[in-house]
Amino acid sequence: MSSHYPDPNVPQPETFAFTPEVMEQAKVFIAKYPAGRQRSAVMPLLDLAQRQVGWLSRAAMDYIADLLGMPPIKVYEVATFYTMYRLRPVGKHHVQLCTNISCWLRGSDDVKRAAEEVFGIGFGQSNDEATLEEVECAGACVNAPVAQIGDDYYEDLTYDNAKALFQALKDGKPVTVGSQIGRQTSCPEGGPTTLKGDA
Repeated sequence: MSSHYPDPNVPQPETFAFTPEVMEQAKVFIAKYPAGRQRSAVMPLLDLAQRQVGWLSRAAMDYIADLLGMPPIKVYEVATFYTMYRLRPVGKHHVQLCTNISCWLRGSDDVKRAAEEVFGIGFGQSNDEATLEEVECAGACVNAPVAQIGDDYYEDLTYDNAKALFQALKDGKPVTVGSQIGRQTSCPEGGPTTLKGDA
């Protein structure tokens, strides 16, 4: 099941508060909006809360509603509409694998198998180490298959390079963000074919 959907079996914390450092960031976001329009900061504040603890509890959403002077239901509506918000805890590595047509045609099933082998769980499952989720189009079709892990995209995945990537993450080793085959942005796989010289 997606981390975007709340799970009634997940214990909810009683309280939530921004740390002093995060509160300073929140104040910066709130100050960007004119008087009477501070509610517009709801999305960045939800993101700050999620980054602070890894997911959005009901207490965190209530805290943001109180901070912005808006009804809690309005905050819940935003958090449940946008899939970037996680309404249940996730593992250390949140792997969101695109399995839409371009990624599927280029081997996302192999990438999926590699993730399951390394992390020892299936897609739609979570443990302390990882949360594995299938997602709709990630918008990087030319570099398919692609997975988003945290804030970063990992592109041009194959079974072998994905397995090495997931193992490195699991082992705490550094990984290369972006194309896993060294492709320059969205160029063809062999490199640029046009506009290669001086104009």
